[in-house]
Amino acid sequence: MAENTTATPAAAPQAQQPQNDRRGPQGRGGRGGQGGPRGRRPEVAPEEKQFDERVVHIDRVARVVKGGRRFRFRALVVVGDRKNRVGIGIAKGADVTAAVTKATEVAKKHFINVNLKNGTIAHDSEAKVGGARILIKPAAKGTGLIAGGVVRLILEVAGVHNVLSKSLGSTNKANTAYATIEALRQIVPADQWVTTKMKAAEATPKKAAAKVEKEEK
Repeated sequence: MAENTTATPAAAPQAQQPQNDRRGPQGRGGRGGQGGPRGRRPEVAPEEKQFDERVVHIDRVARVVKGGRRFRFRALVVVGDRKNRVGIGIAKGADVTAAVTKATEVAKKHFINVNLKNGTIAHDSEAKVGGARILIKPAAKGTGLIAGGVVRLILEVAGVHNVLSKSLGSTNKANTAYATIEALRQIVPADQWVTTKMKAAEATPKKAAAKVEKEEK
């Protein structure tokens, strides 16, 4: 009986993937051969801040306790909306971030409204707090802010564009800031001014009434 000597065809050698190739059978990342960067998250536009927050000064303060000295940070922050509202705050914290956050919250709770007209103040104003004395005056359009340091920051965030100012006393930043806020608080709008003409107008009816009473007598 003849033996079947027909040789079966040898199986084709399978292509070996290199060991360093981590692509799956469907291509890079197992996406059916569609390589490329991964899906990106949609870009979110940054939110526009309602208030302009400025850190004026940061101090490291020490407090003596039984075990030694305890160090903390004190922050002076100015907050305003660049329209007619401004406030200042001072607070302490264990670190700079905590102090700034607390001072910002304090400033937002103590806003004042500044009476502005055509980008400047209505009249001269002067205030004194501690040893600091601040004088601010209205200025013509195009003058800019003739001020420096803490006074300039407060006027900027309050929305004042043209003003003249002078520091006449101590340069302590905290007292200077409070004196500037007090000077802005004292500004009276032009429609509430009491002038000599207004006094004369108020006195005229009284004089006329007194004249009529004399004639009747």
